[in-house]
Amino acid sequence: MKDYRAPVGDYAGWREQVFTRRQVLLAAVGGSVAALFGMRARAEQQDVAPWPVIRRVQQLLFPDEPGAPGAGQINALGYLQGVVDDPLVGKREREFVVQGVVWLEELARQNYGAAFLELEAATQDELLVFISGSDAGENWLSTLLTYIFEALLSAPVYGGNPQGVGWKWLAYTPGFPLPDAATHYRKLPR
Repeated sequence: MKDYRAPVGDYAGWREQVFTRRQVLLAAVGGSVAALFGMRARAEQQDVAPWPVIRRVQQLLFPDEPGAPGAGQINALGYLQGVVDDPLVGKREREFVVQGVVWLEELARQNYGAAFLELEAATQDELLVFISGSDAGENWLSTLLTYIFEALLSAPVYGGNPQGVGWKWLAYTPGFPLPDAATHYRKLPR
């Protein structure tokens, strides 16, 4: 932490730099990623329905437990779909989320001869542990976890945390006034 420096300038510019660095890292490990995932085509060329797979991965990453909401209860998928559909989110981020599903599907088919959703829960979990061993896989899972946590903590108007279920679980009192349909960031003047 001693060498940490906060980003300078506006946040949007810094965020784009992060995505640029992410893409550079992905390109740098491209050969090993291709070998790891058996990737031969881009996401646009694949016939993969990403949302059911992402929903299952979110459930594995953030499962429901007694007294604690999971990905389903906090509407993590709905939140992520809203993020991906947001025109302010970069194309690369959207592509990266979908590309991870393509990689996961390819890996499942190569190693088990079945789609990810057709595998037993323990095998699905093993695949997630396996892909977390690569930079790209770890980055993809980290991205999904980040969006899960955003869904858990955000104002319900953004699609996650319905009725403040995440806040209630964490005994968190949000600041007021909360954004509503007319005042959330997408409606603010640019």
